[in-house]
Amino acid sequence: MLASEVSRAVPAALAIAASLGLPADDAVVLQNSNKLTLRLLPCDVLARVAPAADQIARFEIELARRLTEAGCPVAAVDPRVAPDVHERDGFVVTLWTYHEAVAPTEIAPPDYADALHRLHTGMRELDVPAPHFTDRVTRARRLVADRDRTPALSAADRELLGDTLDDRCRAIAERGGAEQLLHGEPHPGNVLATRHGPLFIDLETVCRGPVEFDLAHAPDEIAEHYPGVDRTLLHDCRMLVLAIIATWRWDRDDQLPDGRRLGTEWLDRIRAERVHSRPAPRNRPGSGPNGRR
Repeated sequence: MLASEVSRAVPAALAIAASLGLPADDAVVLQNSNKLTLRLLPCDVLARVAPAADQIARFEIELARRLTEAGCPVAAVDPRVAPDVHERDGFVVTLWTYHEAVAPTEIAPPDYADALHRLHTGMRELDVPAPHFTDRVTRARRLVADRDRTPALSAADRELLGDTLDDRCRAIAERGGAEQLLHGEPHPGNVLATRHGPLFIDLETVCRGPVEFDLAHAPDEIAEHYPGVDRTLLHDCRMLVLAIIATWRWDRDDQLPDGRRLGTEWLDRIRAERVHSRPAPRNRPGSGPNGRR
């Protein structure tokens, strides 16, 4: 959110909490992206604030409720208030249980993998509408093709991203893996280390696809502890995810701190992988060691 929006969003969250009987006269900004995440004090509640046009908040609240009831490791709505979406001054606000991070904050790979597996198990039991992961590929492909939105992309990098998005998406479809409801972005920034174990947050990113698509967002070692992983499919998903997130960094409107540096770094990784995986040319009969007559 822009600074002007934050200056209005914080008082809106405080006012909503106070109206529900939660003492709140201070707010600490924990994250500022498409939504504003606040720790409200002294009631110690986590508030997620978004523009009123954001229609995903109610879905996220309901999904969290159902997953919590199923025993899945997800953050829950604060039990002191009804699981609802609150509106004020052009913002929608949801109130969640605040979890103090425990040391060490880095979650051990076996615990991370077990929590993700339990989340996937619970998600398989839910029948809820969700976009397919290929919707993200389509949006990224459009961004790559739009020179006005990605003016700093060179022609070679534009082709590299477009080819990677197309090739990896096709390879995943041809692999034909089982698909289900996914978290969508279970990277370390969306999992909390709490005294109750790892808990996943930000369910607004849910989509449908193979579990390997979720694993592609997690650190590499997590897959070593996740049962039944298709390694070929996982590799394709990792490269696809890398191409998607690299594309976002070249959007002229991207506001991620240090985003352009990351975009350049990820492009270099994609380029290196494509060179490494390219089959070596075979010499024609009568050609020399360099394939030349």
